[in-house]
Amino acid sequence: MSAWAEFKKNFDTWEDSTARTLERVLKSPTFIGPSGATLSAFMRARAAGDAKRNELWAEAGIATRLEQERTLHLLSRLESRMLDLESRMDVLLEKLDAHDAHSSHRGPASR
Repeated sequence: MSAWAEFKKNFDTWEDSTARTLERVLKSPTFIGPSGATLSAFMRARAAGDAKRNELWAEAGIATRLEQERTLHLLSRLESRMLDLESRMDVLLEKLDAHDAHSSHRGPASR
């Protein structure tokens, strides 16, 4: 058996046993309970920190991230509307130019 085949066989054996052990540990209530409690405490602390930071930003008169995102969304909508109006205006100007060109060929008496 080649060195690579031997290594691969040993690695696969190690990987299988490690995966089974890790799966047992991660599904164990003794691991899940404290991990969940730690995650919950972390999320509460983060929410409190975010609230305090937003309060400090507001006191300083600086927009919060949420306010900036709302403003950016509004600006994006306004830009979209403006681009739509510009295209409509281009179409109307083309029609007006075509109408004027058509009218100028007829001459002033036929108007």
